Amino acid sequence: MIKIEDYNYELPQELIAQEAVEPRDSCKLLCINPSKSPFNKGDFKIEEKKFFEIADELGNNDVLVVNESRVFPARLIGKKDSGGKVELLLLKKINETNWEAICRPGLKKGKKLFFGDLTAEVVENLEETVIVRFEFEGDFWKILEKVGKTPTPPYIHNDNEKLVRETYQTVYAANYGSAAAPTAGLHFTEELLEKLKNKGVQIEKVNLNVGLGTFKPITEKNIESGKLHSEFLEIKPEVAGRLNLAKKQGKRIIAVGTTSVRSLESMSDEKGVLRSGTMETNIFIYPPYKFKFVDSLITNFHLPKSSLLMLIAAMMGEEWKEVYRLAVKNKYRFFSFGDAMWIK
Repeated sequence: MIKIEDYNYELPQELIAQEAVEPRDSCKLLCINPSKSPFNKGDFKIEEKKFFEIADELGNNDVLVVNESRVFPARLIGKKDSGGKVELLLLKKINETNWEAICRPGLKKGKKLFFGDLTAEVVENLEETVIVRFEFEGDFWKILEKVGKTPTPPYIHNDNEKLVRETYQTVYAANYGSAAAPTAGLHFTEELLEKLKNKGVQIEKVNLNVGLGTFKPITEKNIESGKLHSEFLEIKPEVAGRLNLAKKQGKRIIAVGTTSVRSLESMSDEKGVLRSGTMETNIFIYPPYKFKFVDSLITNFHLPKSSLLMLIAAMMGEEWKEVYRLAVKNKYRFFSFGDAMWIK
């Protein structure tokens, strides 16, 4: 039986990274050979490196799969028609005017909200969220760029919007849609990606719009249902085709981030064949999950009692505890702006 408490660990507050390192690829990288990995010919092994050194280990038998979803300024701070302060966190676009959002404080249907050039009305109350309808003139995204703020997780206390907007975004981000960054990708620079391509590393892009539910603690309800929050996912036909060929050729499929893992495993059948298309995925990966498509994972260090940590445990077993103990002992930086680990 799964117990949430089994995925807990002690973390000193000072190890929660508040800003990105410069350059991005100079962060620490903890390389792990789990004993259950098909690529590990020996025992459980841990090595400490710098992230840019990953280029020395990857070659033409490796495929990196990244999530190209772009974080948008989804946090709106404004006023209610009564004059009180209100905050919206936009989660999911429903149509051209309507969005699902988290609202603080909670508001009733019919309430009007004002955010500079954007006016909104609460049109529906859901269990944990609201549906708001916006009124605006011109391009919604351009207005949002002006009035919105980057939605960093609550454990980041950095008010430098210009800096955060620049650093809380992967260099390959393309499609607006995420309310949180696919943070494992934050460590890649243009130069590192170019170096990897020159070494013959295949780089493929999927799109999963990261919702705030990614960071939510796991509940008994999640465990009972075996499902998480749902997120929009797209894998293009040509990408699925190239990935299926690479898998057939025996190449190592390395997911960059848990969102890439969830994308590939959601779209893969039991025989490990990837399909293309779009879907809303609520896949919940936890031990003893059997991976169908992903062989390896580059990721950050995750929150205690989170679905992300459970995914890590599914990939490396109980050895995750030793890895996290070492990371704390050696003062690795944790969470979104933190250091990285590579489960080979």
